[in-house]
Amino acid sequence: MKTYIRYIAAFIIGAFGLLTLYLSGSVIFDLFGMREKQGNYVLFVIWINFICSFIYIASAYGFVKAKPWTTKILTSALILLVMTFVAFVIYVNNGGIHKNDTFGALVFRSTITLLGVITAFFMITKNNKK
Repeated sequence: MKTYIRYIAAFIIGAFGLLTLYLSGSVIFDLFGMREKQGNYVLFVIWINFICSFIYIASAYGFVKAKPWTTKILTSALILLVMTFVAFVIYVNNGGIHKNDTFGALVFRSTITLLGVITAFFMITKNNKK
């Protein structure tokens, strides 16, 4: 059963990573006219999402292979996202132009990452300590 949970987690986090890579990369590199479509995006948030996409993809491999480092790299992504959220709040409070849904998107992304950390801890890290 634990193997299935790891594979499901790998699929979810891997798909999330690929989607994040596509969306953030499209804005950064202005593919398909994505910058104009995004409106008032905040570039440092997009860059952190781009970086996290690679962490998600690597952690999908870590889930499949039950690598103990999976928890650590997902935790690093979570720390990056929390720091980005704090920086984003400061940016907004100083009058920075932004899209209103960025708050919700950061909370959603952080929640998905936190669930990944918890799953990796209980399915991989904790089992390797026995």
